[in-house]
Amino acid sequence: MIEIAFLGTSASAPSIRRGLPAHVVMFEDRRFMVDCGEGTQRQLLRSGLGFRRLETILLTHAHLDHILGLAGFLSTVMRWEILPRVAIYGRRGAIERVKDLIYRVVLRGTRPSIEISFHAIEPGVLFEDEKFRVSAFPVTHRGGDSLGYLFQEKPRRPFLVEKAEALGIPPGPERRRLVQGHPVTLPDGRVVTPEEVLGPPVEGASLALVGDAGRVDDLVEAVRGVGALVIEATYLEPDRDLARRHDHLTAAEAAWLARAAGVRHLILTHLSRRYREREIRQEAQALFPHVWVARDFDRYRILKDGRLEVERAEAYEIEEERDVLAESERAGAGHSGL
Repeated sequence: MIEIAFLGTSASAPSIRRGLPAHVVMFEDRRFMVDCGEGTQRQLLRSGLGFRRLETILLTHAHLDHILGLAGFLSTVMRWEILPRVAIYGRRGAIERVKDLIYRVVLRGTRPSIEISFHAIEPGVLFEDEKFRVSAFPVTHRGGDSLGYLFQEKPRRPFLVEKAEALGIPPGPERRRLVQGHPVTLPDGRVVTPEEVLGPPVEGASLALVGDAGRVDDLVEAVRGVGALVIEATYLEPDRDLARRHDHLTAAEAAWLARAAGVRHLILTHLSRRYREREIRQEAQALFPHVWVARDFDRYRILKDGRLEVERAEAYEIEEERDVLAESERAGAGHSGL
């Protein structure tokens, strides 16, 4: 099972109900924070997730609405020494901008009290063990330095207890060795191989996460067949010209990608105040049925069989809010990240 918690789902600037982009992806005892918009540390507290084990931060790109929260987050974890280390990964442009933020603003010549490391990465596998893999793939967005991330639980062959009992394999270390792929010799001299007691591979859970994007045709293979696709839906089709101008997607384009790539569930984020939640969902569902429009503090669990368990945030009427920024957007302002 892979779980994702949404800490911020707004585009470009926060709204009354939505914070700036930040997500926490969890697998067993591992946690990854993807992007860290302004106010993320408060969202971590409000969500109940806290700071523990958030030692790995993955950046999709260098725009300020996705990275400014690192200043407050790192300041807090250094002051209280909540974490022994933090490792930040992203394309070179994102890493250089974050280094400026940390060393020229937050620290200003002082030494950090914890270990902070920066890793300029290219598309490919980032982390891998016997159970889990995290990889990065290129995304087209203004500036040409963006990444998406693919989280994959590796296939697992189930242990067939009935076959093991029929072969006289007692519970204990012999069964454990067979699960690990090693043959065992029983007390009567018989040799049992893993093939005799393991079933066919069962695909693990998978999640693809895309930050900002300006096109989707080049993402089909990167996200093909995933259990859940998280991707922006900053605009709707009547404003497609604005989407092109600011290098963002419409909800329909995100849904086209989900359908073309054969994903199981589509979760939309990076949302504009100019639209109501139901309008975003309706546009996407015209092309793809399994659509969720994420809210701050939503949690989604992607299971091995492709099912989705959803823990929704409080059902306040997000789409009815009105604020000064919302009126500005309806008047034609765009979502140009800096």
